[in-house]
Amino acid sequence: MAMHDTATILADLIGFPTVSRSGNRDLVDHVRALVEPAGLRVTLTDDGDSANMLIATGPADRPGIVLSGHSDVVPVAGQPWSRDPFVAQRADGRIYGRGAADMKGFVAAAIRALLLAAQRPLATPLALAISFDEEIGCIGVRSLLPVLAALPVRPLLVWIGEPTGLALASGHKGKSSYRVDCTGRASHSALPHLGLNAIHLAADFIAMLRDLQAELIAAATPDPAYDVPHTTLHVGTIGGGTALNIVPDQCTLEFEIRDLPADDVAAIEAAIRSRSAAIVAPWRDAVPEAAITITPTNAYPGLDTRHAGALALARALSGYNGAPIKLAFGTEGGLFAQSLQVPAIICGPGSMDEGHKADEFVTLDQLARCDAMLERLIDRLEAGIGSDFLMQA
Repeated sequence: MAMHDTATILADLIGFPTVSRSGNRDLVDHVRALVEPAGLRVTLTDDGDSANMLIATGPADRPGIVLSGHSDVVPVAGQPWSRDPFVAQRADGRIYGRGAADMKGFVAAAIRALLLAAQRPLATPLALAISFDEEIGCIGVRSLLPVLAALPVRPLLVWIGEPTGLALASGHKGKSSYRVDCTGRASHSALPHLGLNAIHLAADFIAMLRDLQAELIAAATPDPAYDVPHTTLHVGTIGGGTALNIVPDQCTLEFEIRDLPADDVAAIEAAIRSRSAAIVAPWRDAVPEAAITITPTNAYPGLDTRHAGALALARALSGYNGAPIKLAFGTEGGLFAQSLQVPAIICGPGSMDEGHKADEFVTLDQLARCDAMLERLIDRLEAGIGSDFLMQA
């Protein structure tokens, strides 16, 4: 069969407007039609208009390497694009389009690698996991994890291709997100003593979070590998009130914890809940309905890979010789590592500096280097990765 190059595959992938929550079925069907004629094994986990996809080649009864990438992209609405974001364009040694960097560039390179690997007698198998709705909290991949866990053998390594400029990343922070509903009592604003201002409760809650943030920084053992070397608390949305002359009885906000893997998120959450109760306590007798209700909305774990075999293999294939970096943004790597109890590393083409904004691009040089890296991986898989890898934990 004719071989496809990464740039062509990427152009096709960009053409599918797979914005999170909008579905990726057309992209999945396209990829399936591309890889099945080459003899690659395809498994889908469906969720309505979206699906996770596992593409594999090589012996199914041996542990192998899983490449991983997400198919969804962030919205383009309101961004000043100078070109159609869903039509790939080449210019100045770059490919422009939504998802070019984050992260259809790696997915395209991985598809090409699987097509090449299907023509080789691999001693160690290779697979590609393509997920959906990663951008909204690593949602889609969760239905794929049980499928991988149920396989006869677990992977040796999961290789996440998020854009790192092909630097080797060994970790990222976790994230826990919450909705907070503040309940007060409505009254006329001329008689505020008859009510309880829910926006004021929210303001007290935010002040408490800021105080706790300062305490976390003071008590932290910083990790200088991160841009922000400590766990962070952040309020992202807030809304409440209906009219200026009404003391509002409702206010809602959303906050997140982005934690270093070494920090105890449960303890931080417990502290937030305890201090919230203290904010409300003085009002309990006069306003029994007063409340600050905290509801978790999503979470994914951080990643801190120290498996010597995984890091050595990634270094050898990528050619990256510096100290492993750690990422400010989250990935599916923490979920893979936690669920499957296997090491995960992050290394892919492009820069997150170019993602999530207008005129997103990946350079042709980065794609070529990624292709070469994955070709070296195929060579290693043909020779076989043995038990010595597992022993280098």
